[in-house]
Amino acid sequence: MRKLILAAASIAALTFVGPASAQSPIVLKFSHVVATNTPKGQAAEKFKELAEKYTGGKVKVEVYPNSQLYKDKEELEALQLGAVQMLAPSNSKFGPIGVKEFEVFDLPYILPDLKTLRKVTDGPLGAQLLKKLDSKGMTGLAYWDNGFKQMSANKKLVAPADYKGLKFRIQSSKVLEAQFRSLGAIPQVMAFSEVYQALQTGVVDGQENTWSNIYTQKMHEVQKYITETNHGYIGYVVVVNKKFWDGLPADIREQLDKAMKEATAYGNSQSAKENEDALAEIKKSGKSEIVKLTPEQDEAMRKAMLPVYKDVASRVGQPLIDEFLKETGRGPMN
Repeated sequence: MRKLILAAASIAALTFVGPASAQSPIVLKFSHVVATNTPKGQAAEKFKELAEKYTGGKVKVEVYPNSQLYKDKEELEALQLGAVQMLAPSNSKFGPIGVKEFEVFDLPYILPDLKTLRKVTDGPLGAQLLKKLDSKGMTGLAYWDNGFKQMSANKKLVAPADYKGLKFRIQSSKVLEAQFRSLGAIPQVMAFSEVYQALQTGVVDGQENTWSNIYTQKMHEVQKYITETNHGYIGYVVVVNKKFWDGLPADIREQLDKAMKEATAYGNSQSAKENEDALAEIKKSGKSEIVKLTPEQDEAMRKAMLPVYKDVASRVGQPLIDEFLKETGRGPMN
């Protein structure tokens, strides 16, 4: 796979048109792993529309959704090698390449709502985290929402004991591994594009995801129960190849930055609606039973996952966790 990525990077280098040429547009390949009709998919399409408009056609954005070019594990390497110019990976994806701090977003119940999230992403803490990507050959441009995660399985999940022994698909994140181990479940790292088939064939028993991802990937068709836990958050960091970005003419970069800011506002405003609509469609399909937790059941889940904070403190960084909790003014139990 690395050879294929290197070959693609060589072709990309040949097709990249720098400031010296005014004839051909600069091609910006934007790859992602979800469907077009998800919050990320819609924000990517909005960025394409605005980028081409604001640059007067000097930049051509090619969007490749649904893992058309690269799967989860391949896409960041492809960006670093220059085979693609832009991605919007979930926060979890940065841990495996050495930027473990982004896994703070994976901590269970650390973010109670979107308003609190925005305090982090739009403030100095969000900017500080983006700067950590520079050393990896990428520039962080924006934070995009997907939404809050729910748990699904072919077994009703209402208490921590219900998770014991079940295999759950996770993204590659040590925090998410610790989360499921705290419930007695067996975490299995798997590419997003492979989840539906794995659920269908019983390779894994369950998964965690947002309503929009569950619906657009048809996971509800192969899971009998979805428990409304809102226990975690899925968000994305829009990153661009640093060499590509720094090599753009200043005016083009400014126009693309403007397009990104507007696409971010659009995508983030859409995410809550997309998740509400997806939940309504799942209910309408009648293929999954939606399970709501009582306040007592919710508290039991929070207590069961509390040890995760201590388990991953040395990896994510206790000072960062403390700063995050201070910024949000909340804790995992409230």
